[in-house]
Amino acid sequence: MSSEIMDAYWQAPPLARTVATAAFITSLSVFMGIVSGYWFYFAPDLLFKIPPQIWRLGTNFLITGPKLSLLFDPYLLYTYLSALEVGNSRFSRREDLIWYLMFVCTVITALCTYVMGGGCFLPALIIALCRTVTQDQRGVKSNFYFITIPAQLSPFCIMLMSLLDPSGAGYYTFIIQLQGFIAAHLYDFLSRVWPEFSGGRNLIPTPAFLSRLVQTPRFNQRGYGTAVRGGGGASAQTSGSSTGVSRGGGVLPDSWRTRGPGQRLG
Repeated sequence: MSSEIMDAYWQAPPLARTVATAAFITSLSVFMGIVSGYWFYFAPDLLFKIPPQIWRLGTNFLITGPKLSLLFDPYLLYTYLSALEVGNSRFSRREDLIWYLMFVCTVITALCTYVMGGGCFLPALIIALCRTVTQDQRGVKSNFYFITIPAQLSPFCIMLMSLLDPSGAGYYTFIIQLQGFIAAHLYDFLSRVWPEFSGGRNLIPTPAFLSRLVQTPRFNQRGYGTAVRGGGGASAQTSGSSTGVSRGGGVLPDSWRTRGPGQRLG
């Protein structure tokens, strides 16, 4: 049983799996008192200390809420991030999704710092992911707790539930979530709405250096098939068949195919 669980874990989308696991383990360590939460929340003045605590730009997105949120927040994070990683044509390359996360997290950090002064912004990231996943799902139904709603209403329902939180922290969470919704809307406007409806170009394209850093492999194994990535030029053209084998490539390495006809020995 344990081996089956681990197999299922390693077959999950790698980016979603890694981020959700990091959020769960980090939050569990903080709530159990193993590590201090002081080292994870974001505060702008701490970025300008010597040495600057730049890790807070990322770690503040790894702290969930207490109690049941310790389970629900990583679950929602994994659900929406995996939907973008394997099922969304806008993020066919891994670097596109990484650039999306970098953009929305930067906007969320800027907005939340201006409005709230600092803190932990994972609720905003979850809303941003939910907004991006569901914005094109017109006519699709989604289950929210025990009711069925249009998928596009999911982020609004999550924010409404935050307002109804009896603990008193709901309004604070709602304000943070609202910044995530704004960040996702801004990304969609700059990358898709503006180019499509104004005849302009994508104002926030994925940087070329990020593509070089990620070094996306030519063959990407996914749950729904194998994605073949071209390497540019005529040599990168594929046959378009379901096998994904390049034209003229065969099974021999390039170094073998560039040799001459050879000569018989003896």
